[in-house]
Amino acid sequence: MSFVKLSASAIAIAAVSATAAAARDQVQVAGSSTVLPYASIVAEAFGENFDFPTPVVESGGSSAGLKRFCEGVGENTIDIANASRAIKSSEVEACAANGVTDIMEVRIGYDGIVFASQLNGPEFTAFEPADIYNALAEQVVVDGELVANPHNQWADFNPELPAEGIVAFIPGTKHGTREVFEEKVLLAGCEASGALEAMVASGMSEEDAEGECMSVRTDGKSVDIDGDYTETLARIDSNANGVGVFGLAFYENNTDKLKVATMSGIEPTTETIASGDYPVSRPLYFYVKKAHIGVIPGLKEYAEFFVSDDMAGANGPLSEYGLVADPELAATQEAVASEQTMN
Repeated sequence: MSFVKLSASAIAIAAVSATAAAARDQVQVAGSSTVLPYASIVAEAFGENFDFPTPVVESGGSSAGLKRFCEGVGENTIDIANASRAIKSSEVEACAANGVTDIMEVRIGYDGIVFASQLNGPEFTAFEPADIYNALAEQVVVDGELVANPHNQWADFNPELPAEGIVAFIPGTKHGTREVFEEKVLLAGCEASGALEAMVASGMSEEDAEGECMSVRTDGKSVDIDGDYTETLARIDSNANGVGVFGLAFYENNTDKLKVATMSGIEPTTETIASGDYPVSRPLYFYVKKAHIGVIPGLKEYAEFFVSDDMAGANGPLSEYGLVADPELAATQEAVASEQTMN
């Protein structure tokens, strides 16, 4: 993009809105720690192969990234928010209230969340959702009664698990991974263990019961990690009994330190996630502020490059780091090329 075209575009948009983006020379990205390694790989390759500066990519979590994204339109706001979940309607409303009305939703592929522990630690190698629920939930069923969680060791509720103290490092509430963990592990485990049925039988509405299913104990055995996966890894490095929640890609880059557990008998791999067999998987996204396209140099080009076959395709470099290629990638490519926004 030439300076003349960029300047003309900036002038045109500035004439429409005083809060519109000014011509910053670098794409700015923030959000999901799960998407971070993929975005960083793309940003580095983009800087090497295009006549634009390498985009600045920061982490912070899906919710934090989307909050920054929705602060408004202008050079002091980010261009792209990475997210390991879909944007919420409340976030779309927050965006709109601040003048961010044209949002492009871009699905880059799929990822799984995994449960991993110290490579040479106890044999945490096979879990069911009910195991995670019984270990970490605030209330569990014991002898047919719903009680405050009394479990201290994994073997207390499943003799096939190690007789080791329970300590799990899970994503904090600002991370998109937390929602996947809650809905696909805790809620599933709550139902499988009979706790959901017991809650409803006690007089709770089904909606309230589902909310209660996702409440975790606060006695130190379930530890929220507000940082990225490197913090979780550090906690496990210093705790032989620790079990942590990671994205598949992060685990695959740290197999010299971690071993992974199956979930419901299925090993998390690119193949089992692509087939839908692995039960704890989710789509990954980034969101583009359309008002910044044509103003921030390289923004659209970066978005198109990210979802190109060369990067996000089945044989692209992102697949080597755990991203499962989207079967509908061609449709995503067309949507980005045409600058399609959310309805």
